[in-house]
Amino acid sequence: MMKSFPPQHHTDAEKIEFHRLYGAWATVTPSDGRDILGDFAGPWWIAGGWALDAFTGTRRAHDDIDVAIFRHDLPELQRAVTGRLHVWSASSGALRPVNDQYPDLLDDAVQVWLREEATAPWLLDVLLNPSRNGRWVNRRNPSMTAPLDAVTWTAPDGIRYLDPEIVLIFKAKHARPKDHEDLRRTWPAMTEPRRRTLRDHLRDHHPGHEWESCTR
Repeated sequence: MMKSFPPQHHTDAEKIEFHRLYGAWATVTPSDGRDILGDFAGPWWIAGGWALDAFTGTRRAHDDIDVAIFRHDLPELQRAVTGRLHVWSASSGALRPVNDQYPDLLDDAVQVWLREEATAPWLLDVLLNPSRNGRWVNRRNPSMTAPLDAVTWTAPDGIRYLDPEIVLIFKAKHARPKDHEDLRRTWPAMTEPRRRTLRDHLRDHHPGHEWESCTR
């Protein structure tokens, strides 16, 4: 999953500049994420590279962790972290707290960031996933909807993860070096139906994509 404005290619200089402006990210694992969310009552799931780690049983380095909830459950998230964490609206080039002074998200915000206080590192990037009639909606292709259970799976420890083909659909848009690595390590573990879903998305939304040659 993409951040709106942290550096996309993560050179050392860009990381330093980002940390100077906005602060560092803590190293957080999926089990840490469960603890941070506390008694949040809505469904939540891990997306991005961590979801592929869990699916493949392999591991790569991560700058942060992507947790997703339904956008309509944001008030429940705010309740669950009240008194522990501050919620910030993150959009293209801007951050703003979500509080009594600024109760609404920034206009193009699709995520909120959580941290304890100004000098503490960011803990979670919480993606606000759209829904329709209780169904998960693919924000890259709103015509694609499904029951949440049809696009996620649950590990033995009870943590829910986004299905690998859906993770790769999101990664295909930017296809950064880490996304290429994620495709390489995930493709061998995917079933043919999962592969077909990714192929169909590439054909319909990214014709001529460089991944087409390695997903045949």
